[in-house]
Amino acid sequence: MSFTLIDEKTWQRKAHFHHYLTDVPCTYSATFKLDVTALREQNLPFFPTVLHCLSTVVNRHKEFRMSLNAEGLPGCYDILHPCFTVFHEDTETFSNLWTEYCEDRHTFYSTYKKNMERYQICHDMMARPDTPENTFPVSALPWASFEGFNLNLQKGYSYLLPIFTLGKFYCESGKTMLPLAVQVHHAVCDGFHLCRFVNELQDLLNL
Repeated sequence: MSFTLIDEKTWQRKAHFHHYLTDVPCTYSATFKLDVTALREQNLPFFPTVLHCLSTVVNRHKEFRMSLNAEGLPGCYDILHPCFTVFHEDTETFSNLWTEYCEDRHTFYSTYKKNMERYQICHDMMARPDTPENTFPVSALPWASFEGFNLNLQKGYSYLLPIFTLGKFYCESGKTMLPLAVQVHHAVCDGFHLCRFVNELQDLLNL
């Protein structure tokens, strides 16, 4: 993992970055309906497939891998790994578990499965130890669908990485739809970038 600082002298986004980070701190969220009909019809493992698709598009684009270092300087990770929630029915609590991203879907599935088998019984909030700094959060709410969702983070104006929340899939006009809420920081991600992300994610889910 490497973290490369942005050269602000040549950064075309410098003015936008400082405007939305300092002058007018701004994060925003949007909720989308993803068509996962093809995924459901092919009987592929649902959550790890969606997780892999999310991770693939995140790692394609620099704006979704941006963060601040300890000195508050902007930079970009060369790779991000997903950190996702695992629900415990006996305590009605959850744990966070991360797994390594790999572009090859089958390798990713294998790693995901091994990590789940080893760590999902752990009830600690961080089920797998040594979570690296280059992870992005994915939460799942498989008990209900939603049309809108947003997070309220006290220190969210200094958090640049994207946050994803999945809802319960449902049928609509003969298709299977999945709610996806995305929270991003306007300092690094505009509406154009977010819409490109969702369109590329949908292309992957079409399989």
